Amino acid sequence: MADPADVSTTVLPSRRSGKRRDRHGRGMRGPLLPPTVPGARSRSEQFDAMLLTAVQVVEQRLGQNLDRVDYAVEEVPPSAPAPWEAGAVSLGRYFPAEPAAGLQARIVLYRRPITSRALGQADLAGMIYEVVVEQIAHLLGRSPEEIDPDHPG
Repeated sequence: MADPADVSTTVLPSRRSGKRRDRHGRGMRGPLLPPTVPGARSRSEQFDAMLLTAVQVVEQRLGQNLDRVDYAVEEVPPSAPAPWEAGAVSLGRYFPAEPAAGLQARIVLYRRPITSRALGQADLAGMIYEVVVEQIAHLLGRSPEEIDPDHPG
């Protein structure tokens, strides 16, 4: 039996070091889709892009810049709903500014409830736009019809 003190340790190179190759060792793997096609973006990135488009459309329609408003996307609403949301799943929520705490006004959209109600990409973009219009209207103390006359009130 070999003495453990006589055994020399050899460090083998890591299999992960160097360039990544395909399973046959022939070359580097490339992307499945080029980054310029829409399928290359994840669903959450597509949702974020639709949100930004909706905000830009509302800002153009209002004629004022809402740069003092932060927009956020969360997966699901919190487990403790607001008192006025009893029995319904919230699609979005606005939080007024708190200057004492240094917080700007914030609008949050909940991605999963919105996407589960949408029938397709066009319907999803329309729902995001409607939620943005409603939340901006609440934030500004106006009706959604004042923000967008075509809003289904």
